[in-house]
Amino acid sequence: MSLSNNTNFHPRTFLLQGIPGMEAIHTCLSVPFCLVYMGALLGNFSVLLIIRMDPNLHEPMYLFLCMLSVADLIISNTAMPKILSIFWFHDRKIYFEACLLQVFLIHSLCSMASGFILAMAFDRYVAICNPLRHSTALTYRVIWNLGLAIVFCGTLLFSPQPFMLRWLPYCRTNIIPHTYCEFMALIKLACAENRIYRIYSVTSAFLTGGLDFIVIICSYVVILYTVFHLPSKAAQFKTLGTCGSHVCVILVAYTPAFFSFLTHRFGHNAAPHIHIFVANIYFLLLPMVNPMIYGIRTKRIREHFLQVLTSHKL
Repeated sequence: MSLSNNTNFHPRTFLLQGIPGMEAIHTCLSVPFCLVYMGALLGNFSVLLIIRMDPNLHEPMYLFLCMLSVADLIISNTAMPKILSIFWFHDRKIYFEACLLQVFLIHSLCSMASGFILAMAFDRYVAICNPLRHSTALTYRVIWNLGLAIVFCGTLLFSPQPFMLRWLPYCRTNIIPHTYCEFMALIKLACAENRIYRIYSVTSAFLTGGLDFIVIICSYVVILYTVFHLPSKAAQFKTLGTCGSHVCVILVAYTPAFFSFLTHRFGHNAAPHIHIFVANIYFLLLPMVNPMIYGIRTKRIREHFLQVLTSHKL
């Protein structure tokens, strides 16, 4: 259902189209979507439980990992159930207020996840460049204050979005060519001038993911400089090994984000389903891959997870 292009209206509901041009295989696509979603739930709940049970894992890196897992869980549960309902039941309708809430949660939580990854980079920086100050610089109080600051900044920066979208007049259609409610997707449906909204979108993206990534790169430049000035190759490899999991998370988190940004800005000739697939990579892969990376590379987490599986099997 689409509405007249000449009529201003404030819709009670929107219709999510899913992946445009691929509606015929939505049921087939739901299988990998569902498997990855279940993997994300199992992995992140396992990480939270294992770190809570093992006092030896109550270190800054793993506490920030817990915060990242909570953000990933909320992101997954904000987007994936509705995506699966579109694929399975053709339930495309979403109420206007629910759509605005989804926009806010997705963008603010993605910002928070980026902030937690930055906090993990800060932990690696202090641990390698100032090891004697690590325990005093990153106390439990500092860790939780950093976490609260990241949550506050993400909430503050993206809280205007629902109000901006609510005040807009919509005149083109109530069909959103996407699998979830996204800020710029709704802006494109409005019949008002949207230049300010686009500037806000680019600015907020830079102040979160873009600025975080720049600071992370700068911190790793200093880390590498410190590592390569260590006296032995063995010490260098051992120190770099403590950063391996975090570097993998950085690559998984920021690669699809920048690719999505570039395709939206410069890939105007790309098919619509390419844009949607890239936008969904974050919800599909990152929440599942984060616990896998730390589960595989962290011996204590891996042993606890295998112990839980073995005890349930017995």
